[in-house]
Amino acid sequence: MPPYQLYKTFREKSMKTKLISALILFSSVVYLSSCSKRSATTGWGYNDPRWGGFEDHEYPGQETGPGLVLVEGGTFVMGTKEQDVEWKYDNLERRVTVNSFYMDQTEISNKQYREYLYWLLRVFPDYDVYNQALPDTLVWRSKLAFNEPYVEYYLRHPAYKDYPVVGVNWLQATDFAAWRTDRVNTMILDREGIMIYDPVQELEENNFNTASYLSGLYDIPKLGKKKYQPRDYSQKKKATRRVKVEDGILLPEYRLPTEAEWEFAAKALIGNSVNENVEQDKIYPWNDLTVRWARGSTERERGLMLANFKRGRGDQAGIASKLNDAGFITTPVYSYWPNDYGLYNMAGNVSEWVMDVYRPLNWEDFDDFNPFRGNVFKTVLLDEYGDPEEKDSLGRLKYRLVSIEENVNRRNYKKADNIGYKDEETYMGGDQIYEYGTTSLVNNKARIYKGASWNDRAYWMAPGTRRFLDEELALSTLGFRCAMIRVGSPVGNNPKANKHLPSTGSKKKR
Repeated sequence: MPPYQLYKTFREKSMKTKLISALILFSSVVYLSSCSKRSATTGWGYNDPRWGGFEDHEYPGQETGPGLVLVEGGTFVMGTKEQDVEWKYDNLERRVTVNSFYMDQTEISNKQYREYLYWLLRVFPDYDVYNQALPDTLVWRSKLAFNEPYVEYYLRHPAYKDYPVVGVNWLQATDFAAWRTDRVNTMILDREGIMIYDPVQELEENNFNTASYLSGLYDIPKLGKKKYQPRDYSQKKKATRRVKVEDGILLPEYRLPTEAEWEFAAKALIGNSVNENVEQDKIYPWNDLTVRWARGSTERERGLMLANFKRGRGDQAGIASKLNDAGFITTPVYSYWPNDYGLYNMAGNVSEWVMDVYRPLNWEDFDDFNPFRGNVFKTVLLDEYGDPEEKDSLGRLKYRLVSIEENVNRRNYKKADNIGYKDEETYMGGDQIYEYGTTSLVNNKARIYKGASWNDRAYWMAPGTRRFLDEELALSTLGFRCAMIRVGSPVGNNPKANKHLPSTGSKKKR
């Protein structure tokens, strides 16, 4: 065969081979794109019963729960910026970092708390749960003042429905947050068509608890046809399953904020930041050194108080016809101007409970990331088969303290109760030696509360100030708001907000 014919034959075979290769490649791409995503580890398909059914779904990001706003975390100097007028020196300045989290835009109002009481009375009519949750309305009484109208009307009268709830102790506030977690997750499951909410609930049968549901101890009542059930890809035939943590549908728990979170949110330095510099620090949750509005657009606004506090002795609200803050006691939770995170009344109105246990040396003994004192580590109580035990009378999982024996090989902690960690000088053989009520009011039940109230001077409006109270006590000046951890991206779900993060798999040269 002549050389040119040999070349022509070779060229035709080569083109045919390339065409076949291209068709094979195209077919492979079409096949891979048409079926489930594949593992970069094994090449197995995700969301495919043929490959075992391991699931990997798109996750749009954490949903913002009802009442919450995102507080983008970061580093800040925690501690008092004011003179220590009490000479306690219990909150000296130190630099810490707080993870991003969510916080209630306002204090919990009487209306919100009464919704909680209504639910308890409806679901637990034969239990003392309702009575235990009632705020102490007698906190309004004073031996030398006529405050009986507040005792009678403040909690329940519609005139005060949007005012912050008071008379709630730390334990009650914590229980409210736990209840709220379950009710919000119930709403989400109902909204997604996974369950249909039953307003006529019965104890232990329809009382939804998030942890019990995720552990398999709560069965969704069959109340009609469900709109949607998650697909169980481990079964070749189409089957459904209950929601799992991996689905990202249910929200993390509502809770009280830590002291560091509360102080960080109150200062709201995000409004004073340019690139990585804080251009101006703050004494109060707003800029300037005064407690009056200096930049009002009208003469009527200029000079108004920026918070509800006590201006001076015998001056709760100012002079008639020109009240300086219009707050003889509390004011509605949406009063005054919000700070740069959009949070209302982070100074004034009512002081607020936080999670931490009080120690005078909290500023010395701390982690510089998410500092908190009060950890008591627990684990779910299991039966003899290694499954969670039955629920308690409130429909919740039963927990126990972790033991030292099961943590022998653990380095980060050994025992359950770490409230007194690095506080050995106050303990003797594990027993606290404070003479509580005699020489000190500090013990493991002393909880911190932050911020000023309607009956406090401007000094306490500085976010760095701190006080403490026994967790079983309540005040007419003390309320609370809830927080929730932000999981995933610290800057929210908006892709534009994540532009500063390193691009995954980016081939761009740097």
